[in-house]
Amino acid sequence: MEQVQGTRAPVHLWIVGLVSLLWNSFGCYDYLMTRMRNTDYLSSAMPGVDPKLMLDYVDSFPMIAQAGWGLGVWGALLGSILLLIRSRHAVLAFALSFLGMILSLGYQLVLAPPPPELNQGAMAYMPYLIILVGVALLYYSHVQKKKGVLR
Repeated sequence: MEQVQGTRAPVHLWIVGLVSLLWNSFGCYDYLMTRMRNTDYLSSAMPGVDPKLMLDYVDSFPMIAQAGWGLGVWGALLGSILLLIRSRHAVLAFALSFLGMILSLGYQLVLAPPPPELNQGAMAYMPYLIILVGVALLYYSHVQKKKGVLR
């Protein structure tokens, strides 16, 4: 039987893994609260905006964009967990999450931009930040797999 030599994970893996887990957990929470139509959450997330406007906008997405949103958030959460347990499958999970982002955020940015009320302040930049973080996590996990940190 082949013995696997135990090597310690680099500190940056734990930092990136934990921060990404927190970031992606919030994405999942936002997804769940929106899907559960929690108007109290939506009111607090976007003060001064009618939650019905947000729900009507999300409800208008075609099924492919809605499925992409779910794939994006849940794939990213799974990727963060797999990263923390040093699984090479983290790369696949982050790649699937990125595909979900393309389907969901691509639809929102290219085909159906949000109404002006939903695209103010930080919300105007959030899709780009989400894409940037998604690409960074995919790249990071790929590099760690190549280095043999992920098995």
